[in-house]
Amino acid sequence: MFTRKIGIDLGTANTIVFVPNKGFIINEPTIVALSLPDNGVLAVGKEAKDMVGRTPGDIAAYRPLKDGVIADYYITKAMLKYFIAKAVGPFNLIRPDVVISAPAGITPTERRAIMNAAKEAGAGEAYIVKEPLLAALGAGIPINSHSGNMVINIGGGTSEVAVISLGGIVSWSSLRVAGNKFDQAIMDYIKKKYALHIGEQTAELIKIEIGSALPSKERLDMQIRGRDMVSGLPKDIMINSNEIAEALNQHLTDIAGAVRAVFNETPPELVADVMEKGIIVSGGGAQLRYIDEFFKQMTGVETYIAEEPLFCVAKGAGIILSHLDVYKRTLLNKR
Repeated sequence: MFTRKIGIDLGTANTIVFVPNKGFIINEPTIVALSLPDNGVLAVGKEAKDMVGRTPGDIAAYRPLKDGVIADYYITKAMLKYFIAKAVGPFNLIRPDVVISAPAGITPTERRAIMNAAKEAGAGEAYIVKEPLLAALGAGIPINSHSGNMVINIGGGTSEVAVISLGGIVSWSSLRVAGNKFDQAIMDYIKKKYALHIGEQTAELIKIEIGSALPSKERLDMQIRGRDMVSGLPKDIMINSNEIAEALNQHLTDIAGAVRAVFNETPPELVADVMEKGIIVSGGGAQLRYIDEFFKQMTGVETYIAEEPLFCVAKGAGIILSHLDVYKRTLLNKR
């Protein structure tokens, strides 16, 4: 069975690939490892991520996307080539149609860069769809209805807030504050409070294991290891989820500010719809404990976590692939 359609959630932190009738076949970090003398691609995805912070001088691990858009064209193309080849298999002679996610704030130049990279990487046709629309589709929201729905999609590089009605984005805000900035905030907090230097991978693990948007009585503890900045020697410390809530508070408050700004720009009838239905949170950031409660406190609107929030955008791409002819005429032509 030849694969003719592929949906790609091209995220700053993770890339998820969806193939109709097969489901999510790839969920790997958006990282490429290069050998520096000849710029050859050594590894992509999980294998490349294992090299982060551990590479010798002649190997470098890169994140080719920054804040949701292409930062390095050559590396992005190499990565897309790897993911498309892995999705279609070695004997597929047909260039598949590809639906790729992009931030709502993408510029025409950035959009063209993604399309060209996809085509050069082996795609037949490349369709770019804005992430909030895909996230809403994947969360089960009927985006073509005349009623308003609000989605907060917190990814690795960008957090996007959008009000969607009649198959389009009515008002939106795109913030370059998301999962990667959360990791950095945890690293900075531990450095400042404990004079302990930890790496990206450790910070991400802390966020996943005990990350929280609000302090709680049932706090979670975790032992971490890093380098003492005074002695330069390895050292273990215990940290808890309330400290992580404190470390992330400023970034989460910024996202809540973007939600308020979007409400300010939204027609009153659609605001009333959102008040009635609540806000949906999707993306990897939606897995942070108590994040729904945080947004409810900040906005006064009921907030819900989408089912399988990490896969919402890829699911949305899957829905578009299943009805490509319908969406070609409407959604895919909206620039």
